[in-house]
Amino acid sequence: MATSEQIKKGYVDYVLTHDEKPKSAYNFAKKIKITEAEFYEFYASFDSIEKAIWLESTVDTIAAIEEQEVWSQYSSRDKILAFFYSYVEVLKKQRSFVIYSLKGHKNFSTPPVLSGVQTVFENFAENIINEGLESGELAERKFFAKRYKDALWVQFAFIVNFWIHDDSDGFEKTDEAIEKGINVTFDLFQRSPIDNLFEYGKFLSRNGNFKERMKF
Repeated sequence: MATSEQIKKGYVDYVLTHDEKPKSAYNFAKKIKITEAEFYEFYASFDSIEKAIWLESTVDTIAAIEEQEVWSQYSSRDKILAFFYSYVEVLKKQRSFVIYSLKGHKNFSTPPVLSGVQTVFENFAENIINEGLESGELAERKFFAKRYKDALWVQFAFIVNFWIHDDSDGFEKTDEAIEKGINVTFDLFQRSPIDNLFEYGKFLSRNGNFKERMKF
C-alpha cells in the first residue's frame, strides 16, 4: 500500500540523483513499486509533491515553536526571530532538496513552489503583527500596518535565498542576516519620532484656529 511519505521520499531521492523530475508518473511509480493510480491518489503532479514538502516544513516549524513554554512570553519581534532561526534548522536537514527545488527561479520572491508556504507564513505573521498592534509594541499606521506582513514575506524570501548561497561555517552569516534583517524591519514597525511628527501635524491641521487664538 502506497503512502504519501513513500512517494515524497522516492521523489526527493530521484530528483537529487538525476537532477531532474521523472519523465512520467508511470515511470516514477514503477520505480518506487507502486501503481500510477496509487500515485494520483496522493498527488496530482510532481510540482504538488514539492509544494507539499515545503508546506509541511513550514507548518511543522510553526507548530514546534508555538508549543514552546516561553512562546507566550515572547514579543512579536522575538516570535518572528524564533521562526526564522528554527526554519533554517529545518531546511538544513534537506539542503540539497531546497537548492534543487528553487534553482532556476529568477523571481525568487514568489516561486510557484512556495505559493502554499506564502499563504501559511503570511497568516502566521499577521497574527503576530496583530498581537503587537494590540499590545502597542508595533505602531498602528493607517494603510501601512496592513503591509507589515508583506515586508516579512520579503524577509522570508531574502533569508532563504541568502542561506542557499551562504558558504560560511555553520551558516553563521545567515544567523547574522536573520538578526539584522528582522531587527531593522521591526524597528520600522515600531513607533518612531516620525510618528510623533505626523501626529503633531494632524493635531495642528485639526486645530488651525489656534493660530488666531494665540495672537497677542
